Amino acid sequence: MTLVTPYAVRLWHRPLMVMVAAMSALIVVAGFGLFADGRELMEQSVWAKPLKFGVSFVMYGATLAWMLPQLRKARRTMWTLGTAFAVAGLIDVGFIVVQAARGTYSHFNAETDAFNAIGQLVFSTGVIGLFGATLLIAVMLLFQRTGDAALTWALRAGIGLAVLGMALASFITGSTSANGPRTAKDAYGNPVSLVGGHGVGVPDGGGMPITNWSTVGGDLRVPHFIGLHSVQVFVLAVLILTTLATRITRLRHERVRAQLTGVVILGYTALFAITAWQALRGQALIHPDAATWTALAVTIFATTLLAALALAAARRRIDTAPAPSTGRDRIAIR
Repeated sequence: MTLVTPYAVRLWHRPLMVMVAAMSALIVVAGFGLFADGRELMEQSVWAKPLKFGVSFVMYGATLAWMLPQLRKARRTMWTLGTAFAVAGLIDVGFIVVQAARGTYSHFNAETDAFNAIGQLVFSTGVIGLFGATLLIAVMLLFQRTGDAALTWALRAGIGLAVLGMALASFITGSTSANGPRTAKDAYGNPVSLVGGHGVGVPDGGGMPITNWSTVGGDLRVPHFIGLHSVQVFVLAVLILTTLATRITRLRHERVRAQLTGVVILGYTALFAITAWQALRGQALIHPDAATWTALAVTIFATTLLAALALAAARRRIDTAPAPSTGRDRIAIR
């Protein structure tokens, strides 16, 4: 795994790093706006959404910017896909920022004025670009190895789950717009027609602090967030295992680290599936029922058992490995 040094960072995907720099600036501006601008949408600052998107794109964009130069096959194609993601991200978040500055909604806004109508088309183009670029990167990762087995599977599974998380986000509108349009107030108290939403069985608004995820019904933003940022979790797991391998003998074998990374991937994927299932049943994240608790308990038990088995097998291999021959042994053999 390439060390993150100033020299190494200069080799990262430049268009993606430009996007990351822009999103970092947005975090500062939106953070200031939280305190300086008193306007609200659904009981949250108009700058809360730009701030969350800025943080999310910094994390995901920096990961892609580091990952793409590590790949050895189809480098030009990968560079193009990374550039497409960066452009689409700037378009997507740019529209969110403009709508926040206007004191109105970026998502699900069905107003027919020219600015919003054109903006929604541009916004949709950015969403499609983000999903398409990520999907193609995920497919191409299946045909090449990056670093050791643990890192290779971490990247493949992480980008794959990100695709599922994005697909779920596009499913948000289709699954929650069946109730027809609704009206909400913008930051100035004017009515705005909205079609679709994040909630399942409940209207948007009045959710958890920071995330604004619903506390009374299902919310598909939960599995969307979990899937989108899985690659950071998996790469972090590989980094931790690699660091621990310098001190723990049984982790020094690549196969053991790959197995433990696989356990993390399985457990996290199960968490993604459980939260998606929970949301689609109209159940709030913080109010799980018996079925959800059972699924979580089974996931924890299974992942703990698999991790223990992998470590036990590694220990047996160490215990049964032949001891290195000494000088006296070599003399006896002669």
